[in-house]
Amino acid sequence: MRAVNKPTTMTISRFLIILLFLSFSAFYPQETRADFLLLRSKYENLQKNDSTAFIYLNPFIAKAKKEADFVRLTEAYKYAVYFSPSDYRKLSYADSTIYAALKSKDNILISDSYLGKGIFYYFNLKKFEPALIEYLKAHEYSKDIKNDYLRQKIIYHLGVVKSYLGFYQEALDLFGESSAYFEMKSKEEGHPNQIFNLKKGYYNSLHQMVICYRNLKKYDIADSLVDKGLKELNNTNEFLLERSYLLKCRGISAYNHHNYEGSIQDLNSAQKEILKSKDFSWLSVVYYYLGKNYMVGNERKGLLYFEKVDSIFNKQKFIFPEVRRAYEDLIYYYAERKDIKKQLYYTNQLLKVDNQIGKDYTYLSSKIHREYDTKSLLESKKELERISFIRMVSTLICIVLAILFLIFAAIRYHKEQNIKFKYLLLQDRLNHDQYEAFIISPEETEPGVLKTILPEELYQELDQKLRIFEMRNEFIQKGLTLGILAVKMNTNTYYLSAFINENKKKNFKAYINDLRITYITHLLNSERKYLHYTIEALAEESGISTRQHFSKLFYDANGIRPKDFIRKRKEELRID
Repeated sequence: MRAVNKPTTMTISRFLIILLFLSFSAFYPQETRADFLLLRSKYENLQKNDSTAFIYLNPFIAKAKKEADFVRLTEAYKYAVYFSPSDYRKLSYADSTIYAALKSKDNILISDSYLGKGIFYYFNLKKFEPALIEYLKAHEYSKDIKNDYLRQKIIYHLGVVKSYLGFYQEALDLFGESSAYFEMKSKEEGHPNQIFNLKKGYYNSLHQMVICYRNLKKYDIADSLVDKGLKELNNTNEFLLERSYLLKCRGISAYNHHNYEGSIQDLNSAQKEILKSKDFSWLSVVYYYLGKNYMVGNERKGLLYFEKVDSIFNKQKFIFPEVRRAYEDLIYYYAERKDIKKQLYYTNQLLKVDNQIGKDYTYLSSKIHREYDTKSLLESKKELERISFIRMVSTLICIVLAILFLIFAAIRYHKEQNIKFKYLLLQDRLNHDQYEAFIISPEETEPGVLKTILPEELYQELDQKLRIFEMRNEFIQKGLTLGILAVKMNTNTYYLSAFINENKKKNFKAYINDLRITYITHLLNSERKYLHYTIEALAEESGISTRQHFSKLFYDANGIRPKDFIRKRKEELRID
């Protein structure tokens, strides 16, 4: 087979214009075609959106009108859409194309004209409602035509709308049909440029199938389709945009598998062609995942990509639902840094995003079923009013919940700061030997200093016995009472109570509790294994009867709850 050189952008555009002209010229004798061919030759090499084409297009249109030649007029208006630089003018010429096609009474022309207007709404304006309406009209007129390629194009674009609205399984069925057709036909004999268009349709269908499978959480199938497409496309310099879409999908998959370096590489490779094609919707997805990747190790760069997402939304007033999470990340980031101004800005932006998503998706998700399956416009309108009311109420509830959440977050933050302060204060006491509970210091036992009602001999005996009692940690005995300890020390409760009150300035119960809390606090601070104990186990270890009583005593003594002390200590020691 003769080798086919890669079509350049110029030759492809030129071929499309030639193909379009030939499809119309088949209806006419040679002498009539010659006049139109002469005019057409003046602009066939011009680029898309080049308004100088109208120098020759306007006479073309005038001639077709004068001759009531609606086939030629349809052709002329379709070219006018192609060359007009203004979206407003493109839309106007799209309407004129449909008008002329209807006058021609040719269903192929009518279907193609409605499809063209729908593509303009979808791709240029990202307006799903009018795009869907045009696709449905195109579908209706295409039922009996003998043009399988056009019919599959319509099926493909219906699938795109269904996919965007979240009906992934239904969209997948449509893309499965279109991809099978385009792949089969692309392997048959034909003109190189015709084969080029079929392959382009196949790779676009493949891309859309990947999106559907990913949203259906069938990640293995999605990844296999991406690998299949890239393997084919890596052997050619054609279909750079389609290759970029698949690289974008592989980059997203790599991010989800925490392969950040590979994800960044694929997304950066995809970015160039998607930017060149001005497909801002997928470009925002690329920016979002680049931002997510960079936030792992380079937050400043990650924020720049999130800001690009916001810039696209501000300009285009459109956003994919999955990109919405960029605003949640930005709000969280600036909330942590107490940047109220930016936090408020992105909170307001998120409200706008939710409102836009509601308009683009909530309405159409009911409409596509109503019109594509039952075509009941009145029921669709009622459903829209109901959904709009529910969404308004839901939005108000969300705002209230968001405010409550912010209040809760602020309270929690201040509480955490207080816990941190108390923990550091306690650590300072522990580290400087200021956290002891011995009964008396040596200087307090010097003769002539003691002030006691007890005989000196008894005083010294009790002092010695209590020191041994403390050093042996006998105070952790559960159920220990003044009477039990007095019997153990061979004295009575009156003398023992008097001794403790004089020397510790506290009663027996407070004295024992302080010893127990001092003991368990030192254990938690010095031995890691106790950090894994439950509060109940710690209470048991220190001889305290209940979890609640232990927590209260610990807090009264240390100014911090035991679970907070354990958490902060683990953080300091980096223990899970």
